[in-house]
Amino acid sequence: MGNKEAIDKIKSLSLQEQRRLSYEEIIKIMEPLTADEIIELSNIIGYPVFTRLCMGVLKHKFVLLQDGAAAIIVNDKGQILLQSRADRDKWGLPGGCQELGERFQDTIIREIKEETNLDVKEIDLELIDIVSGKSRRNDYPNGDVVINNTVLYYIRNYSGELKWDKESKTMKFFDLDNLPENQNDPDLIDLYIQRVNKNNNIIKDTSN
Repeated sequence: MGNKEAIDKIKSLSLQEQRRLSYEEIIKIMEPLTADEIIELSNIIGYPVFTRLCMGVLKHKFVLLQDGAAAIIVNDKGQILLQSRADRDKWGLPGGCQELGERFQDTIIREIKEETNLDVKEIDLELIDIVSGKSRRNDYPNGDVVINNTVLYYIRNYSGELKWDKESKTMKFFDLDNLPENQNDPDLIDLYIQRVNKNNNIIKDTSN
């Protein structure tokens, strides 16, 4: 089987079938591939899952450093969009992991489309902060532990009808003073609240 045929075969697998690939199968598939083909394979499977598959028996023991982006999507009422994740009982921001060779701007636009069905243009992305450190640790039900470096964007302009995929139980806009307690991204949301309070104080000062 040639390299293209091997990659096409992976494309034809379901997400669950890709995740069940054995370490031995991954070795056999990857050995003849070029660096560009390995990048393509990683982006088909998804970088975090692909990285785990390459670790063999250590895949759930190794703490993974992971880059990604998240979005504070605000409606005309000043409410922020949160998703109730399917893999845990927590509310989090739309977003996800960066793929190999992908810009952060492209990451968040792609993730928003995949998770919410909303369309966002790059010109409407406003950088809030780049967040890293211990607050960005995530423990998953399957035993995986990751520490994220997250590029956080503010988005006010978007289009499309809000829909969600199987990664989410539901999605809902929340008032800042009525947020759910079981949050997945409290550090990111707190940064946005600090920004809102700072802007409100500036407006008050200039009006006096």
